[in-house]
Amino acid sequence: MTASKLDQLRKMTTVVADTGDIEAVRRLKPVDCTTNPTLILKAVETPAYAGLVDEAIAWGRKAGGGDKTVHAVCDRLAVTFGAELTRIVPGRVSTEVDADLSFDAKATIDKARAIIAAYKERGIGKERILIKIASTWEGIQAAKVLQAEGIDCNLTLLFALPQAVACADAGAFLISPFVGRILDWHVKAGGGPYTAETDPGVVSVKAIYAYYKTYGIDTVVMGASFRNTGEIEALAGCDRLTIGPALLDELAAAQGDLPRRLTADAPGEAPARLTLDEKAFRFAMNEDAMGTEKLAEGIRGFVKDLRGLRKLVAGKLV
Repeated sequence: MTASKLDQLRKMTTVVADTGDIEAVRRLKPVDCTTNPTLILKAVETPAYAGLVDEAIAWGRKAGGGDKTVHAVCDRLAVTFGAELTRIVPGRVSTEVDADLSFDAKATIDKARAIIAAYKERGIGKERILIKIASTWEGIQAAKVLQAEGIDCNLTLLFALPQAVACADAGAFLISPFVGRILDWHVKAGGGPYTAETDPGVVSVKAIYAYYKTYGIDTVVMGASFRNTGEIEALAGCDRLTIGPALLDELAAAQGDLPRRLTADAPGEAPARLTLDEKAFRFAMNEDAMGTEKLAEGIRGFVKDLRGLRKLVAGKLV
């Protein structure tokens, strides 16, 4: 029997589950797992995880009231889910810094250190965790400090080459370029129809991959935010791909040959080497309407769900 496309993909790419659903991770057996405020909010609203939520709420009631306690309970929930996931996956779990800190480097650093400390209290070393930070200038500079301290970072909400270049300059462990959201922007702008190969999100990740491999950059490229399995197949061979449970199930059920599309030895033509200080970074982003709009939209979306999580927690604490 021919191996499924998921099994074939696993032979050339590290497969990561993009979910906070613990049971889905247990079933799908990815190497790593990523979470974000949206996924955590969905998970805590699921009856199956009531026990984890109840523990965090009970802890919060002992801590006292107010916004500070609400925020602390939300942090505890994120670490609680992350800790459960580390018991299932052999690799890394990404835990996200609050999106409303995306333009505050110091607060991002402080929050990241607190997350690592919370995991340490549970006996989980920093080598099992990636701190997930939005790819703003401030977020990237925070990652530079954290990486120097041995805290590995996953730079997320990445839509444009200048972000990828700045992340590499900062020594980021991993970046998560968002494939599907790039496609969404171009379709909304009237582009297309696109094939898997001409999909603007796929093209963007291929360019970043070629840039990194051509110039000897060690930062891991992990494609994210997929809309269909065609996008995933078009990036087979990428360092890592983080994929939601529904698309993982589709790949597991799919038969047929899955050819390797990306290889470090022959990464394709790379964009010209860039040198970016803060002014050059901000101008380059300003020139990229898609990158600027999707970054801002992504932060707003995560902040909305973070506020939703805080509201849910506040209600349970009463």
